[in-house]
Amino acid sequence: MKRVINQLVLCIPFFLMHNSFAQTHIDLGIKAGLSIPNLTSGDGDNPINRGYGSRLGPDVAVHAEFHLSKRFSIQPQFEYSSQGGKKNGNQAFAVPAEMEALFPPGQVPQYLYANYKSEAKINYLMLPILAKYHFHLPSRWDLYIAAGPFASVVVSAKNETSGTSEVYLDSGHQQALPIGAQSFDNTENIKDDLHRFNAGINGHIGLAYNLAKGNVFIEGGGNYGFINIQKDNVNGSNKTGAAVVVLGYAFRL
Repeated sequence: MKRVINQLVLCIPFFLMHNSFAQTHIDLGIKAGLSIPNLTSGDGDNPINRGYGSRLGPDVAVHAEFHLSKRFSIQPQFEYSSQGGKKNGNQAFAVPAEMEALFPPGQVPQYLYANYKSEAKINYLMLPILAKYHFHLPSRWDLYIAAGPFASVVVSAKNETSGTSEVYLDSGHQQALPIGAQSFDNTENIKDDLHRFNAGINGHIGLAYNLAKGNVFIEGGGNYGFINIQKDNVNGSNKTGAAVVVLGYAFRL
């Protein structure tokens, strides 16, 4: 009898582990949709980083959702996120080397102004770790919310400009340089001007319809980075973030 009791005691941890894993199931999912990013100004004294509006770009992710209970789960995901912003109209820019000769030594202004279009396209690979709560609506529907931190790395960054404009010494366009209209058609790789890594908060609200072995879902949310993206404040001081809307499908293992 003592031997049997000892064997039962030894089996208890294995039983508990098995029961715990039996209560846990895993969903694998893929989703894609639209990122609507913008760049928020972090330095009010620098005109280069002001005036950005939202642009459009793709957002794609794969995730694994670990259901720890009926309502609570943890969801790490691997996400490609398009970030950045755009301007159209009057904006400041640093004096290019070819225009410095227009000014006496020591009198080169910090900024010049012109009317043109510019769009910063900054693409990140993100790794959010989300805590997720399910409300489980009647029938096959499930309403849920998710939030958590993310870390990210820049994979590409370009600034595209276009248009033709006179160049001015002042933002009010009262003092034009005597060089005539200039073309601003250019694409510049700015990846080396940005911090390679970022970190911030990610979250969304979603609605899923459960199928026999998975679910289809729609999510709306966003992300916001806590780190100024530029290495040098001469180029501005901005934080990046985006609203995100995606459709997806998840299947249960």
